[in-house]
Amino acid sequence: MSDKCDIGVIGLAVMGQNLVLNINDKGFSVAVYNRTVSKVDKFLENAAAGRSTIIGAHSLEDFCNQLKRPRKVLLMIKAGGAVDDFIEKLLPFLEEGDCVIDGGNSFFKDTARRTNYLKEKGILFSGTGISGGEEGARHGPSILPGGNPQSWPLLKDIFQSICAKAPNGEPCCDWVGSDGAGHYVKMIHNGIEYGDMQLICEAYSLLKEALGMDYPQIAEIFHKWNKTELDSFLIEITGKILSFKGDDGDVLLEKILDTAGQKGTGVWTSQSSFDLGVPVTLITEAVYARGVSSRLDERIKASSVLKGVNIPQIFDKTKMVEDIRKALLASKIISYAQGFMLMAAAAKEYSWNLDFGNIASLWREGCIIRSVFLDNIKEAFRKNADLQNLLFDDYFSALLADCQESWRKVVCATVSCGIAAPAFCSALSFYDAYRCSHSSANLLQAQRDYFGAHTYERVDKPRGEFFHTEWAG
Repeated sequence: MSDKCDIGVIGLAVMGQNLVLNINDKGFSVAVYNRTVSKVDKFLENAAAGRSTIIGAHSLEDFCNQLKRPRKVLLMIKAGGAVDDFIEKLLPFLEEGDCVIDGGNSFFKDTARRTNYLKEKGILFSGTGISGGEEGARHGPSILPGGNPQSWPLLKDIFQSICAKAPNGEPCCDWVGSDGAGHYVKMIHNGIEYGDMQLICEAYSLLKEALGMDYPQIAEIFHKWNKTELDSFLIEITGKILSFKGDDGDVLLEKILDTAGQKGTGVWTSQSSFDLGVPVTLITEAVYARGVSSRLDERIKASSVLKGVNIPQIFDKTKMVEDIRKALLASKIISYAQGFMLMAAAAKEYSWNLDFGNIASLWREGCIIRSVFLDNIKEAFRKNADLQNLLFDDYFSALLADCQESWRKVVCATVSCGIAAPAFCSALSFYDAYRCSHSSANLLQAQRDYFGAHTYERVDKPRGEFFHTEWAG
């Protein structure tokens, strides 16, 4: 082997270890380092045993000395201050033209700041979103590189070798855009993931609570749904989860506490939607749903204090199952449409040249939201690169028309049964608001003008001409 390694990886948690093994499998030599240096030795003695082209280092100086120039250093560490700390510790051992890659879920504005900071020092920086979890990292993730454009030629060969491949063989990795674009698109991916997961949970809740189905029945439904337009990783694993039994022979899901965690990317997506004025309502409701779930003690108390409905529900189960499937599909379309709306606004705000069809391709395999659905999104933007909204595409508008009756039935059922379904309801509410050419916002604007002299525009005057009325005389 060469006496120098092709790339270095800092951070040997499971994601870091799996990426190292993936990179090495593709013929690249890798130097590894971890702040707790004992993890380096443990990794070399176990998961990386017998791999002569994975080289451990016990200091950052030794680590950097192991790398070919220009050096490529991939940080697989916790987002936030730890990234800045490691950058400062690395700088004394780096030279002009070297490249630092942040492969964690960093906030996109931090990535933009780091890109500019290191550019001033002659160091290239890439904020790279990596999606697919532990399995994806080991066998092929979706990779979303951004940052300094000069970093891409250095990284392209390695990243496109280790990433997932679409059915047509195309790599699920390509340059996304400058400064924070890569991490922003990964953030949107995670936001859509929040929405998808919440929608699936609401469908599961309806099948279980409204239709009275047991776990084997619900599992079979999800297996069948995965052979329709809903074919996706999350639908697939949901069927498996519903079938999985613990050591005691019972379905494990029944034993899992109903309080959900989150790591911040969903919140960041909602915050960005507020900053840019884009109504990403479904993802935001999914974030709030996790917040409600976390208030377990309060929910338990509320269940004995707050009364719900006690109306017997009679459903044709076969028809209702299909209605729920269509409601899930329609709501999923809304979630993606909102995500792409937000990316379009961000591209304009931050001067990114985002290729939305290509982004859909990058998510086609390897990542958590991978699904056949993404091929249709890619095709929509291929037909019309300036497509204002996915809902205007013929394929998606036709699907929504086909699903609409079922969608409304399901939302009504959630209300009549007293089953919380914020994602289903917000998706339909957005659809109805978005297709409304004359809304009630004229009253809202009149109220604002009444108490705050905020002015208003008139339907009988050109846009951009504002008026104020002395409403109180």
